[in-house]
Amino acid sequence: MDLGSLKYAPGSVKKEKRVGRGPGSGHGKTATRGHNGQKSRSGDSIPPWFEGGQMPLQRRLPKRGFVNIFRKEYAVVNLRDLNRLEGVDKVTPELLYERRLVRKKNMPVKILGEGEITRAMEVTAHAFSKSAKEKIEAAGGKAIVL
Repeated sequence: MDLGSLKYAPGSVKKEKRVGRGPGSGHGKTATRGHNGQKSRSGDSIPPWFEGGQMPLQRRLPKRGFVNIFRKEYAVVNLRDLNRLEGVDKVTPELLYERRLVRKKNMPVKILGEGEITRAMEVTAHAFSKSAKEKIEAAGGKAIVL
């Protein structure tokens, strides 16, 4: 057996349905599209959100709220997560990314005070919550803001 003798399994390949080839084919005239109307025309695709020409729902409802374009998004890490890092005394955003505590590489990191920290660590991050900073310094470590 070689690659040249391979064949499809019987019944796995169907012949293409050829429509619009005259009345003798059984698929002539309307070519299986039914009778008149929008769906019988070529290029008839109607998007799922189309509401037949009436004012669409997303335009009938009022706008609400706003998006603050100056908002700063942080990747959040809690102290209990830092406490689980074994044999580490200097914590940086790069280390947090390597250890998969932070998902995105270049996202600013904020340390929050959930949980306890039991040993002195030098933690470098873009932001700290007040309680996180206090707990790190109470354990004998440093909280360095980038």
